[in-house]
Amino acid sequence: MIRIPTLITALFCTFLLSFPSAKGQQATVSTFQPMDIFELEHVSHPSISPNGSKVAFIRNYRDVMTDRTLGNLWMANFDGTEVRPLSSGLHNDSSPAWSPDGSMLAYRSDKSGKTQLYLRWVASGEEAMLTNLTESPGQPVWSPDGKWLAFTLFVSEEKSSLVKLPPAPKGAKWAEAPKYIDDLKYRSDGAGYLRPGHRQLFVLPVEGGTPRQLTEGPYDCGNPVWSADGQGLIFSSNRHPDAETEPANSEIYEVSLNGGEPKALTNRKGPDSNPVLSPDGKLIAYTGHDEQYLGYQISRLYVMNRDGSNPRLISGDFDRSIENIHWSGDGKGIYFQYDDRGQTKVAFMTLDGKSRDITSKVSGLSIGRPYSGGDYSVSRNGRIAFTHGDATHPADLATCSADGKVNRITRFNEDLFGHKSLGKVEEHWCNSSYDDLKIQYWVCYPPGFDPSKKYPLILEIHGGPFAMYGDHFAAEIQLYAASGNIVVYANPRGSSGYGSDFGNEIHHNYPNHDFDDLMSVVDAVIASGNVDEENLFVTGGSGGGVLTAWIVGHTDRFRAAVVAKPVINWYSFVLTADNPAFFYRYWFPGLPWDHLEHYMKRSPITYAGNVKTPTMLLTGEVDYRTPIEESEQFYTALKLAGVDAAMVRFPEASHGIARKPSYLMSKVLYVLGWFEKHKK
Repeated sequence: MIRIPTLITALFCTFLLSFPSAKGQQATVSTFQPMDIFELEHVSHPSISPNGSKVAFIRNYRDVMTDRTLGNLWMANFDGTEVRPLSSGLHNDSSPAWSPDGSMLAYRSDKSGKTQLYLRWVASGEEAMLTNLTESPGQPVWSPDGKWLAFTLFVSEEKSSLVKLPPAPKGAKWAEAPKYIDDLKYRSDGAGYLRPGHRQLFVLPVEGGTPRQLTEGPYDCGNPVWSADGQGLIFSSNRHPDAETEPANSEIYEVSLNGGEPKALTNRKGPDSNPVLSPDGKLIAYTGHDEQYLGYQISRLYVMNRDGSNPRLISGDFDRSIENIHWSGDGKGIYFQYDDRGQTKVAFMTLDGKSRDITSKVSGLSIGRPYSGGDYSVSRNGRIAFTHGDATHPADLATCSADGKVNRITRFNEDLFGHKSLGKVEEHWCNSSYDDLKIQYWVCYPPGFDPSKKYPLILEIHGGPFAMYGDHFAAEIQLYAASGNIVVYANPRGSSGYGSDFGNEIHHNYPNHDFDDLMSVVDAVIASGNVDEENLFVTGGSGGGVLTAWIVGHTDRFRAAVVAKPVINWYSFVLTADNPAFFYRYWFPGLPWDHLEHYMKRSPITYAGNVKTPTMLLTGEVDYRTPIEESEQFYTALKLAGVDAAMVRFPEASHGIARKPSYLMSKVLYVLGWFEKHKK
C-alpha cells in the first residue's frame, strides 16, 4: 500500500476537485480533469470490407468500476452512415476480419471469460463461438475460399528440471516448488516469467471444431497469410540455431496444410517479416533490412517471387521505416504506413519504387502521451479506413477514397470535449546548440492562455529512444497544461520519423547530445517571453526517464524532476531487462564487462553526485523492460547524497504503467504534486 505524504494528499484533492477553468469561458466550460480519463474513448482495429462498402472497428472505452480499458465491435458504412454497435458489454473484442465475399466477420473476444474466436454473419446478425481453447488464439486470417481460418496459438511444452523432488507426505503443505531456468530470455514485460512453449500455426474450418496444428518446435511463428491455392501458409519466424542470441534474424517460411517441415523462402542476415501475397499469388511483399547491428535500422520494402527467388528491394532510398503493408487490388503496388516528422501517414508505392502519400492524421492509439501510431485497412478498390486523430482528440474512425478525400465518421469524444477547454498545441522547430541540427517540438499552452503572463514550464520527454512524438492527443499533456503549465515536448536526435542518419545520431552514444537538443528546445520556448524561468520542471518515461536522470546530473536549471521507469545503470540493465541479447548487441559496442568505461559513461548513476534537483522516481513493480531495481539504485544514491528524493511504486504495473486508467491518473497527479511541492 502506497502511503501518500499529507501535502501530496491535499494536492490530490485540489487537482481532482478544482483544476482551473479556462479564462474567459462560460461557467459551463471547464478544463480537462483527471477523472475525465475514464470518459475517453478511441477507435482501433479498422477493417474495411473487400468491396469497400462497410467498415468494422473496435470502439474502446474505460470502465471506472473495473479500472479496465474495454472494447466492443462496431460497424459503419463507408460513407459514414449507419454507425452502430455489433456487440456491447464489459468485455474486449479485437481483430475483426472479413471473409473474402464480405458476408461474415471473424473476430476475437473475451466475452466468454477467455479470449476465443467468433464468427458473425453480417446480414442476419447471428454469430457463433468457434473455439473453446485454454489459450488465447491470435488474429484470424481467412483462406481464399472462405472455408478456413488460420491463427497462431501458444502451445505449452514440458521442460525437465535439474532435480526431481521426492513427493510430499499426504496432507503436507510444502512451499511452492523452485523454478528452474536455463533460457537467456526468461521473462517478458507485461507477460511476466515465461512459461515453456511457443506460438504455433493452426487452422480451423469456419464451421468450428478442433483446430489443427501445422508447426511445431522451439520457435515462435508470426501471423500467417494463405497461399493462393489455399493449400499452405506463409509466415515469418526465427528458426535459426542461434535464435536465442540473434533474436532479430527472422526468415519468411511456407508450410503445407498437410504438415511437414516449413520451407525457408528467404536467407539473409537480418529480419524478414510481415509477408503479404499479391492478388495473383505470384509475388510476396515483405519488410526487413540487412543486419548492421545499428541502434536504429530502417525497415524497408521488398518483393520476391512466390518461390522465394529474385528478392529485390522496392523502397530504394525511401528513408523512413515501412510497415503495415497491403497489396493493391490490381497488384500494381503496395500500400504502407510510415512515420514522418510527427505524423503517421498512409502511402502507396509502385513496384518500381515510386511513392505518393494518400493521407496523414493517422493517429490515436496512445492515450497517455503523444506518440505516433495508428492503423488502417484497404479494400480491393482502393478505399481506406483508418484511425484518425490529432492533438484535439483521440482516434476516431475515418475513411479515405482513392482520390485522397477524407471523411471523419465518428466523434466519440465530442460529448466530453464539447464542454471542455483543451490546451492549444503548436508545432515549432529550432536548431540544436550542439551542431545546428533541426529539432521539431510542440508547445501546449494552458487553457485560457494569457500572453501577457508568465507560466511554469514542464519539459516532457518521450521514451524509446527510437520513437516519435507528434500532433496527437495526450491526456498527460492536457492535464499538465490544465494545471497552469506551458508543456513542451520534442523529438531530439535518435527519434524515429526523420531518417536513418537522424536516428543513428545516438548510436552507441546515448544519452549525449540529445541533452543539447532538449535544452535548446527549452531555451527556444523561454525566448517566447511567456515562461517563468524560476519554475522549470522536467519529466519523462523509459528513454525519457533516462534523459531526465541525465539532465539532473548535468544541469541545475530545473526546480524539480520526475524520472519515470528509467535506465540508471546500463551495465545492470542489459543483464536484467527482458531482451538482453538485443540491448547489448544493438545499443552498445559489446558486452558490459568488455566495455565497462563506455557503459558507465552513458549511465546516469555515474553523475548522481552532481544532482541537486529534487527528484522523484516512478516505476511499476513488475516492470521487466526497465526493472524497478534501476529506480531503486538512483533513489538510494540520491538519498545518500542528501538530495530531496522520493520513490513511487505502482503495484502490479509493468512498463506500460498507464494501461490501467487509474494508474494514468495517479502518474499525472504524482508528477504535478511533486512539482507543486517544489514550485518557487
